[in-house]
Amino acid sequence: MRERISSGEGGRIALVAPTPDDVRNVMVEGVSGLLRVSPPWFMPKYEPSKRKLTWPNGATAMGFSSYEPDRLRGPQFDTAWCDELASWKNARETWDNLQFGLRLGKSPRCAVTTTPKPISLLRELKDREDVMVTRGSTYENRENLASEYIEHIRRRYEGTRTGRQEIYAELLDESESALWKREWIEVARVREAPELSRIVVAVDPAVSSRSSSSETGIVVAGADEDGHAYVLEDASGQMSPDGWARRATGMLDKYGADRIIGESNNGGDLVEHTVRTAYEDRIVPYKSVHASRGKYVRAEPVSALYEQGKVHHVGGLDSLEDQMCIWSPGSDGSSDRLDALVWAVTELLLNRTGVWLWV
Repeated sequence: MRERISSGEGGRIALVAPTPDDVRNVMVEGVSGLLRVSPPWFMPKYEPSKRKLTWPNGATAMGFSSYEPDRLRGPQFDTAWCDELASWKNARETWDNLQFGLRLGKSPRCAVTTTPKPISLLRELKDREDVMVTRGSTYENRENLASEYIEHIRRRYEGTRTGRQEIYAELLDESESALWKREWIEVARVREAPELSRIVVAVDPAVSSRSSSSETGIVVAGADEDGHAYVLEDASGQMSPDGWARRATGMLDKYGADRIIGESNNGGDLVEHTVRTAYEDRIVPYKSVHASRGKYVRAEPVSALYEQGKVHHVGGLDSLEDQMCIWSPGSDGSSDRLDALVWAVTELLLNRTGVWLWV
């Protein structure tokens, strides 16, 4: 990128990242960002409020994010740098808008740097004849990384599916036995949800809060009057019981949700008590659900709804979608986010009856 700018081939550059913060913190001010790699005699003027860099030869770069794909409508470029494309929120729309404006100069060029997650857009680009694909493992960059970090990822991820993707930059296929396909999710994805008649927050609590424990799945979803569900947010993470309870009740307030759905298999009545305590004794609509059937059996009807186009993801939910398209019966991978999703969609579209518990 620096060579293209200094040679004059790159005069109007688009910098596109998942979020505005990523443009600033990674692409501009990061360790390998444009400010760091530019020599003193060719240092750009940086105007953060304008998301703009200007080099001594007149070349300019503007920052954009996948959260605002419409900002790419109108501007024109001869060069683009797209970072972490596989994590873009509105990947297809952002990419398409960028391509419409990448039309200046004799030879417009676009560089994509990303973790190779198996999203459909990345697969399409990989298969194009006019796209050159280069790969590099984390070990090739070991001279620039802490030795403790290298040893940690080797012990933790070597020989795993995650390691193949994150360390060796392999674009992995989806699990053939997984219940979901990415194409179902992509086709039904929307930027905004319509007016919703019901909203729930589903919680699948982790057994423990140790650093080695699974994450607690927290998924917010709603349904409209036409019988379609909209997944609004994946707030899952590795948290203490108080942490996930506060996050769940926070989602309840943020979205004005009707109730919290909590799986009682792990923790029983303690889940209810933890939620009540975190909500500081205010009345919270809470429903306890118990998994009496196997995970695959519970998930299968929800998968069918996705195949029918009745469940829509609002924006990108990368970690949740990865889990949905990788997990299969008997796999060692986590399914916490997926479990919370299944409880939410089941409550909204498949299970209109049940005993209510108001805490």
